[in-house]
Amino acid sequence: MACAASQGPAPDPVAVLRAHRAAVHAVAFHTPSNTLLSGDADGELKVWDLVKHRPVFSSRVHTPSAGVLGIGVSSALENKILSQGRDGTVKCWQLTDSSLSRQPILTIKSESYHFCKLAVAGHAAANDEPCEDDRGGVGQVLMAMAGNDTSKIEIWDIASGQSVQLLSPKDSSVGMCMSLHMTLQSERGDPCTVVAGYEDGSVLMWDTRHAAAPLLQTKQHKEPVLSLVLDRQGTGGISGSADGQLTFFSLSYTESLFTPKKKFEGQAGVGDVALRGDDKIVATAGWDHR
Repeated sequence: MACAASQGPAPDPVAVLRAHRAAVHAVAFHTPSNTLLSGDADGELKVWDLVKHRPVFSSRVHTPSAGVLGIGVSSALENKILSQGRDGTVKCWQLTDSSLSRQPILTIKSESYHFCKLAVAGHAAANDEPCEDDRGGVGQVLMAMAGNDTSKIEIWDIASGQSVQLLSPKDSSVGMCMSLHMTLQSERGDPCTVVAGYEDGSVLMWDTRHAAAPLLQTKQHKEPVLSLVLDRQGTGGISGSADGQLTFFSLSYTESLFTPKKKFEGQAGVGDVALRGDDKIVATAGWDHR
């Protein structure tokens, strides 16, 4: 993964979408409906028409005290989406004709307040070919979220509404789980790789076939790891922390190795990081509003 930063001026936006009355905490593209989903601190979720650049649906999906912390979309979910409140509640909604069902079709409650956004499992690519779904097995759609004990990670099957696994660090000194990413290793069958960033700056990785203990644990950051993303092969990724450090790394499943490749030091925290599908462009969201 080559790294190059542009120092040129930022391009003009294609559109500026204005309708929220509170801070926007989560956005996600829903490809099947060609819409954009956005959620704010008051718990309101909006569905945007990307041609007309205006909201076509709005609903209060979480309480104002919880807000919308995260939004989950996946090809395996099809026309269903997930919304997550800061109170640990995750709701699954039916999206039809650019509007949500009146009631959630599934509600998961962990009863824990935290800042860790959920993660929906996605296949790693085999032979450089993109994968078509995000299933952990026949009929499964897997989601990871911080649990009642916020150092632990709960794995849920959205299709059945059942908790299927609990991942725990070796000790609780790592603090709260702050960021998550899941990848299904398609070339190896159904097992899922879960990578998590923690409050003390540690990054942990699990293979769900051997969930009793993390496959690896490394501390590459001095501050909480707020953002994590893996490439589409599942063999490397990027982590960002509250002190502004961005770390590019590689992963070896067979040798349980985490190898830092390049580090960038910033002046402000990295709240989120995204990687384009071809792994060629990285976007970061910083506390400096850039």
